[in-house]
Amino acid sequence: MSEMTTVEKPAVNGANSDGPSCRFCAAPLHATVVDLGMSPLCESYLRSDQLNQMEPFYPLHVYVCEECFLVQLEQYVSPQHIFTEYAYFSSYADTWLQHAKRYTEAMIARFGYDSASQVVEVASNDGYLLQYFVEKGVPSLGVEPAANVARVAIDKGVPTRIEFFGAACARQMAAEGLSADLLIGNNVLAQVPDLNDFVAGMKILLKPGGVITMEFPHLMRLVEENQFDTIYHEHFSYFSLITTEKIFAAHGLRIFDVDELPTHGGSLRIYACHTDDARPFSQHLIDLRQRELAAGVASLTYYAAFEEKVKETKRKLLDFLINAKREGKCVVGYGAPGKGNTLLNYCGIRTDFLDFTVDRNPYKQGMYLPGTHIPIRHPDQIREARPDFVVILPWNFKEEIMRQLAYIGEWGGQFVVPIPETRVYQPEYA
Repeated sequence: MSEMTTVEKPAVNGANSDGPSCRFCAAPLHATVVDLGMSPLCESYLRSDQLNQMEPFYPLHVYVCEECFLVQLEQYVSPQHIFTEYAYFSSYADTWLQHAKRYTEAMIARFGYDSASQVVEVASNDGYLLQYFVEKGVPSLGVEPAANVARVAIDKGVPTRIEFFGAACARQMAAEGLSADLLIGNNVLAQVPDLNDFVAGMKILLKPGGVITMEFPHLMRLVEENQFDTIYHEHFSYFSLITTEKIFAAHGLRIFDVDELPTHGGSLRIYACHTDDARPFSQHLIDLRQRELAAGVASLTYYAAFEEKVKETKRKLLDFLINAKREGKCVVGYGAPGKGNTLLNYCGIRTDFLDFTVDRNPYKQGMYLPGTHIPIRHPDQIREARPDFVVILPWNFKEEIMRQLAYIGEWGGQFVVPIPETRVYQPEYA
């Protein structure tokens, strides 16, 4: 794509009459980052009796706002539709649990949280993180809209409110004396269609002198490392530090520090406080802000080459799979993550290329991937099938997965990682 294109289309779900508008600043959206075609909701796994029924597909068309540079999708379905019953459980990734435990220890060491503090996590999932604060005797509360996931947290001893977080929820919690010394939101900001209501809620719930930490994939890493499969309908927005600062500032909050993390292909952890808090800006924050500006994140030209990189990744992966199948090779997948469903649907990969995929999450086993209808099986099926290639769909956990599956070296099996481009790995099998 040599230049940003102007897209003329009818209004959808409340967009203005000339097309969609920015969910933060309401400016009209014209500039395309990438168009991934039509795709089903990435967590809408199918039972066998649903395979012959109609599946809804929605555009995966990514825009960048020319005013605030928020990268975003239009909203086609409500959060209630996506998240009320959810198939993602954080605790099935060992690496993520270790990350959560290290975070807990770091926050207690840095800010001194104890039995007199109140920690609140929004989108707390199955208690994967708050369980570690509970173990340390720090009063903790989760807010999680998916009832099936929240029940798992409650069973672990993590108090959890089953509701969507926003300004109304925050006012109610504050009235109940549940204002937060530490307010956490990991991988939730991208999943919020009403950004202004959500961030306003954080302002309401945060105690004077309190700290917000949020983690989200870093837009710079997505663009520079071609991580287009992290784009799906459940992720409404994609954030740079610069744009996130604008959003928080509009609601009386100030980002004072940032960590760059390896999680999810490269994430930011931002630290925020009330605007009138005296905490100084960290040097790391100042440096990252300058790096983003120097890279051109706040200019349309920064996004212009992304779509062609995405198309070339598709071509390379299909070349590999076509050659493997022509040679009679057995190819299976590992994992059934949201990012995998974007990749497979965009590339048109079905059971003609992947015999099946496996997942540790029993909630997904026996189901089928949306759109592609690839069956999801128990990981033991890999040993039975003895595939020549295992395509790792949650590539952000590739080291952990390659350790777990090193045994495929027994029969000469190899791993395939498709992002940022198709690469084959030999298992470290002794």
